[in-house]
Amino acid sequence: MMISLQEVSKSFGSGGDRYQAIDTVSLHIEEGSIHGIIGTSGAGKSTLLRLMNVLERPDSGRVVVNGHELTSLGGRELREARRSIGMIFQLFQLVSNRTVWGNVSMPLELAKVPKAQRAKRVLEVLRFVGLEDKAKSYPAQLSGGQKQRVAIARALANSPTVLLCDEPTSSLDPQTTADILEVLRHINRTLGVTIVIVSHEMDVVNGICDHVSVMENGRLSRTYRNQLSNGEASRGSESSTDGAGKVGDC
Repeated sequence: MMISLQEVSKSFGSGGDRYQAIDTVSLHIEEGSIHGIIGTSGAGKSTLLRLMNVLERPDSGRVVVNGHELTSLGGRELREARRSIGMIFQLFQLVSNRTVWGNVSMPLELAKVPKAQRAKRVLEVLRFVGLEDKAKSYPAQLSGGQKQRVAIARALANSPTVLLCDEPTSSLDPQTTADILEVLRHINRTLGVTIVIVSHEMDVVNGICDHVSVMENGRLSRTYRNQLSNGEASRGSESSTDGAGKVGDC
């Protein structure tokens, strides 16, 4: 298993205002798969995604990613482990006063990658997402789809084994959504990256995901193999649950 959540719970607030966002959820995500998490607003799906890289630390339970128990790590060890986990967001989270090149370079700068190696890697991932010609552009000069491609390139910069996607297409039009899903599918097929996609859109998860987990009120109601996906994974029946081009050595 690439990702294993073991009876994780997370609440916010205190006293009478305490809100149970995640309630004793267990979920296991296979290496090399594209796994969707779907639910209505407030179901807890984005919080669950943030538990996977411990951006939100669970109140209880264990999070294991790529053999590392993230819930037992802190400080430098946790930062090192997180480098194998990329993340993209609904609103792109690009730095407005940095060019496309500068945005993609940021995680490599933080990791203190040497300048020449950094430049090579940025060029690789920009080519991969089809934005090599936009390297000197600023976010304000890009379309929504281009901004999300920049965010994807930035997430790929550190050669992750896992890519977490929080509503990656919800602010995009249908054609751009299809284009971004194809980029994610290409990442999965070409690089073998395990992808987790949170969405409230059934068409999105049905179009790309091998497996889908349904969240309701902070709990998983079911997980099933997706028979409608355009992906190449093997298909099966529903079951219940507990709780672009080559990119170097990506």
